[in-house]
Amino acid sequence: MRIFECETKLAWGQLDLPVMGMDTDWYGVTLHPPLCFTIASDSSSLWFVATRQAPATCRPGAEPGSFTEGLWEYDVAELFLANPTCGAYLEFNLAPNGAWWAAKFDAPRVRAAKQSDFPSIVTSHRGDPSDEAWCAAIRVPLAFLATEIGFGEKTTANVTAILNSPLQTFHSAHKLPGADPDFHQPASFGCFSRVPL
Repeated sequence: MRIFECETKLAWGQLDLPVMGMDTDWYGVTLHPPLCFTIASDSSSLWFVATRQAPATCRPGAEPGSFTEGLWEYDVAELFLANPTCGAYLEFNLAPNGAWWAAKFDAPRVRAAKQSDFPSIVTSHRGDPSDEAWCAAIRVPLAFLATEIGFGEKTTANVTAILNSPLQTFHSAHKLPGADPDFHQPASFGCFSRVPL
C-alpha cells in the first residue's frame, strides 16, 4: 500500500496525485471501470481520495459531507489504518457524494467503548456531481492519527470498496483471506510503502 508524501500542503481542488486502482472483486471477477484511489500526506494531514468513472448509488438520506453510519449498505470506499502492535484500528467510510463515517475498533469488529468526536476532526470533500462519474475525499489530521493508533512507520493499511449497489460487489486493494468478503482483518493489512512527491 503506497502513501504519497508531499512537502507542500495539499488542498482540495488542487490535488495532482498518482492513483492506484482496484480492477477485480473479492472473487477475482473484473471490475470495469476500476475504482481509483490514493492515500497521501502533507505536513499536517492524511488524505484519502477515491474516484470512479461510473454511476454510484449512495445511502438514502446521506447528505454530502454528513457523518452517516451505514454507508456500507450502498456504494462506498473504505480506508482502514491499523496499529499492528496493539490490534487497534480505524475505519473510514467515504460515499461517492462525500458523506462519510468513521469508528475506532479495539479488535476485529469490536468497536472501542470510547469514540472520538470524528465530525469535529475529519473533513470531507466531493467533486461536482455527475451521473457518470464521482470523486470524493476525506482529510484527517496526522496528530489525531498519532494519538488514536500511533500512526507512523509501523502502521498497516488497506483500502476496500463496496460498489454496484444494489447488486453489491466487494473489493480489497490488499488480498485478504477467506472465501467470503470480510474487510475487518487488520492482521492481514499491508505495510505502507512511502513515496515522496
